[in-house]
Amino acid sequence: MIKISTFLLLSFFSFCCSANTDTVAVKKHLKNITKTASYRNPENIAQLNAIAHYIKTDFLKYSDKVSYQEYKVEGKTYKNVICSFGTENKQRIIVGAHYDVCGNQEGADDNASGIVGLLEIARQLKGKKLNKRIDLVAFTLEEPPYFRTEQMGSYVHAKSLKDTKVDVLGMISLEMIGYFSDKENSQNYPVAVMSKMYGNKGDYITLVTTAEKGKFVEDFSQHFKQAKAIKTEEFNAPRSLPGIDFSDHLNYWNFGYSAMMITDTSFYRNKNYHKKSDTMETLDIRRMAK
Repeated sequence: MIKISTFLLLSFFSFCCSANTDTVAVKKHLKNITKTASYRNPENIAQLNAIAHYIKTDFLKYSDKVSYQEYKVEGKTYKNVICSFGTENKQRIIVGAHYDVCGNQEGADDNASGIVGLLEIARQLKGKKLNKRIDLVAFTLEEPPYFRTEQMGSYVHAKSLKDTKVDVLGMISLEMIGYFSDKENSQNYPVAVMSKMYGNKGDYITLVTTAEKGKFVEDFSQHFKQAKAIKTEEFNAPRSLPGIDFSDHLNYWNFGYSAMMITDTSFYRNKNYHKKSDTMETLDIRRMAK
């Protein structure tokens, strides 16, 4: 059996290669997810579940191991969508992104971009021989008012893994991966001194980790940076730093799993965050594909 580091590089990182990413499909998915009759939030549960159905239908093109993980909140049924590859293997890698939005807005970067990332990974994993199981999970209810509650789809999923004693190697959260800028002062930070370390241009993708990141995150980060598909920075910071745990990976941390977030840094760069201006027209499809 090949070593985990080689597995990560050869079997999983194929999606990093922009030549293999279908930018036409990326644009189509973004349009279908964001340009809808109503907004995909808990107030519009029919629209939210229609997007879940869209994700499941696309997943089924690439795997016959696709399912809903349903749960109830205040009498309403919400759905995580799970697509699995390499199910003959015991040890599991989770890659997740949330498909709901905050309020009445399209949520192109937050977080249709992450969902499209999942769909592209699924397409590229089709037919691949793996020595680890990979579960791609589209989460519901990441946004307020459910953020940091047990109603988050990622909490429900992480708890189910813990309760059933699943052997989880690690988890990756794709949270806002589509917004980039080459303009001076387009990148902000929670601590001003970070601008001296990482620069003031929002022209990179970020791997968010902590000091207790674990071997999976350490290996993943190393190989992601070595691939050099896109300019990459690693933020290794305590969870107390604002924004470090502002996504679904926080629930996997809370259950003791090695987890991380891949992000364009969210509101530290993208000023359309949680606004009606967060549309697909503002995204950099070329760099998002990388």
